[in-house]
Amino acid sequence: MAEETVLITGCSSGIGRATAGRFATEGWTVYATARDEDDIADLDCRTDTLDVTSGSDIDRVVDRVIEEEGSLGCLVNNAGYGQYGPLEDIPADKLHRQFDVNVYGPHRLVRSALPHMRERGEGTIVNVSSVAGRVVTPGGGAYSASKFALEAMSDALRNELDPFGVDVVLVEPGPVETGFGGRMESELDDGLERRPAYEWLYDFIDDASLFAPDSPLAVPPEDVASVIHDAACVSDPKARYPVGRVSQYLLYTRFLPDSLRDAAYGLVRRLS
Repeated sequence: MAEETVLITGCSSGIGRATAGRFATEGWTVYATARDEDDIADLDCRTDTLDVTSGSDIDRVVDRVIEEEGSLGCLVNNAGYGQYGPLEDIPADKLHRQFDVNVYGPHRLVRSALPHMRERGEGTIVNVSSVAGRVVTPGGGAYSASKFALEAMSDALRNELDPFGVDVVLVEPGPVETGFGGRMESELDDGLERRPAYEWLYDFIDDASLFAPDSPLAVPPEDVASVIHDAACVSDPKARYPVGRVSQYLLYTRFLPDSLRDAAYGLVRRLS
């Protein structure tokens, strides 16, 4: 795969940075991107500025890849963040921002990259989702909604692109040793009304050690990067790749009756 080229978004830290490193180590030509190119200047790969909410940024970077390399073997849609909080407290503009980054961003990149992959007759699109894209908890409605949407788009794309030799893969991590929790806290503190009626929910989110980077249940970003790389290298990848024990276990809860899950959340609320 030494002659393959990969474009990765959100490489300033965590999964994106680890993924860029893994592909580079394996001999790929890596285009690592972030909103601030200074954040990725130390990466041993080609770098560029890319804000996934900017169509002009996306077209410029994809055009650069094609001009310099002639093809794009893999697109990794990793850039994203989590907007948490009670849905009543989340303003419409914040919900829109969540979808702009987590849903419309990947859609913009797919539309820009796909013509080149179809022309070539092969390629892989890896969309980094989350276990929250299949299991939702109180306080996670906005983030889960964006990841549910990403999962739905990926399922549609997988079948739409099958005749053209382009694979579409979802990677679904549970908690990861990254700065996700810190970004989540900053979003909670920025612009939410924090109604007293939901204080129990804010306390629950604040105390959710599951998202802490030092949680014993969190996996290192390198584990997710390995899954992303391996999915891009196989000729017939699976549709979904859960990463980590928490992701696997939480996915099993989808088969429980809604009443049991609701009862569990009610117990958490009473304990909070």
